[in-house]
Parts: sequence; structure tokens; C-alpha cells
Amino acid sequence: MSAVENVSVGFKVYCLTVMTLVAATYTVALRYTRTISSGDLYFSTTAVCVTEVIKLILSLGMLSKETGSLNRLKNALVEHIFLSPKELLKLSIPSVVYAIQNNMAFLALSNLDAAVYQVTYQLKIPCTALCTVLMLNRSLSRLQWGSVFMLCFGVTLVQWKPAEATKVQIEQNPLLGFTAIAIAVLCSGFAGVYFEKVLKSSDTSLWVRNIQMYISGIVITLLAVFMNDGEKVLEKGFFFGYTPWVCFVVLLASMGGLYTSVVVKYTDNIMKGFSAAAAIVLSTVASVVLFGLQITITFASGTLLVCVSIYLYGLPKLDTSKVPRQEEDDKELKAKLITV
Repeated sequence: MSAVENVSVGFKVYCLTVMTLVAATYTVALRYTRTISSGDLYFSTTAVCVTEVIKLILSLGMLSKETGSLNRLKNALVEHIFLSPKELLKLSIPSVVYAIQNNMAFLALSNLDAAVYQVTYQLKIPCTALCTVLMLNRSLSRLQWGSVFMLCFGVTLVQWKPAEATKVQIEQNPLLGFTAIAIAVLCSGFAGVYFEKVLKSSDTSLWVRNIQMYISGIVITLLAVFMNDGEKVLEKGFFFGYTPWVCFVVLLASMGGLYTSVVVKYTDNIMKGFSAAAAIVLSTVASVVLFGLQITITFASGTLLVCVSIYLYGLPKLDTSKVPRQEEDDKELKAKLITV
């Protein structure tokens, strides 16, 4: 893994703050639009599709800034998009997986509280760890494996008797919600590691890769719209049920990916761990206030274990490569002293 770039502490704190607020606000706002918000319920498949379109536009803007001129932007698009069908096909794999993940997030937050979702979604860490070991041939330290098991135990406690939200009147299915999260974390782990492998297999720009993926994503999510809600969309319209809150959720989902890229580039695992833990705390507070979430002992204990495990997982590995060398130096010095 490449070293974190040397930037000011203030900028790192800014990245951490934005990432935390986006993660916490997204889950709470999405939960609000699916359970409490008044008005007609929108089609979640269309929201996922619009998100992909906005991501594509934002990535085009970032690539334009990176290339520096419209002519170079045009050449990059022609070379990597129109003349590279194999690359588009390669990036269609994570596009399909991410589309499933995003739709599962809507299903999960329709059946689970935002805080419960935020804690349980941290199962993406062991899933990503396993995919990293299998697909990228990396190793994990004993501490990391221990933190993975601790995280799983913490999530088990949270799900053992899920906290209930008293202000949510719609019928919910916690088992369906957990199943949706399980599918989402599997998709997140595989797609994230696959995309990382594609990125590191060539020198192609991150934004070019994003554009390739989002083009496939738009096609795939459009198919999902008409396969799942086709008749209703044709009858009521693509943007049926959209409110300012729904638009806000779509915007957060769109910008979340870009900020994640910035955070990965400029911060380290410890800061990302603190961000995830802080997002859990904020989501819990918001759920108590907005949805009447009742905190149980098992939920509090499980949440604490998850936060601690995230921190432990992000700790840097102990570099033991210099220990044998130090022992050899000590032996050489002792031999010289004996000789003298």
C-alpha cells in the first residue's frame, strides 16, 4: 500500500469531517425518506440510476481538470472509452456488483434503523479483508484477524435483539433488512478489491476508470429500473415521489464516492477507523432523536465492540524486518569485544 501523501493536519481533519458527516447523514436521510417522510414513496431503482449519472458528470469534470484542456479530454475519452470496449466490459463487473449493493442499501434501510444499519454495515471490513487475501495475495496480522472476529461478534450482539424505533409506523422486516446488508457487504468487499486490482494493473487515470465504470453502471441501473418498476415508472413517471429530501440523498450518494477517493489518498487507516466510529455515534444520536430508537444493552455493547475493532484493524502492522538485523549487529559487536 502506498504511503499517505504529506498534507497538512488541517486538510486531513477536513477530509475526516466531511467523510464522517456524509456517511452518517446519508444513512439517516435515506432512512427518513423510506419510513417517515410524507408523500408518495419514490422508486429506489431510479434513485440509484440518477446517482450513477451524477457520478459520471462529476468524474468528467475531474478528468477535465486533470487533463487541463478540452482537446486532451476529448482524446482521453476517445482512447479509453470509444476505442476500448474490452476495458468497458472489464469495468462492467464491478458496475453490476455496485448496482446490487446500492439497491440493497435502500432495501436494508427500509427495514432497519439507520444506527443498526451503520453498525452492521461494518461487516464490509472482514469481507474486504478476505477478498484482499484471496484476490491480491496480501496477508493480515494477528491483530487484524482478531479485530475481524471482534467486529463479527459485535455485529452479532447488535442483531441479536435489534433496537426498535418507536416513531416508525410502517411495517418492517428485520430479517429481510439484515439479509440485504449481508448481500451489500459481500458486494462491497468484492467490488472494492476488484476495482483496486484493475486500477493497479495499469497507469490509467482513476477518473477514466470511474467513467468507464459509471457508463456501464448507468446501463445496468436503467435495466434494473425497467425490470423491477417498469410499469409503475411508465405510469407515474421516472421522478415520481421525488422531494428535496430524496434529491439530497441522491446528491450525498453521488459525492460520497468522490470524497472516499480523496480520503483514501490523503489519510490513513486509523483516521478512516475514527471516521467510521464517529459516523456510527452520529447515526445513533440522530436515530434516537428522529426515529425514537430505544438503545438496548446488547446494542450498546455490540456498537462499542465494533468501534474498538475498527480502530484495532486500522493500526499499522509492526515492522519486524529490522529485528533479526539488530540481533546480528549485537552478535557482531559482542564478538569484537571478545576479540579485543
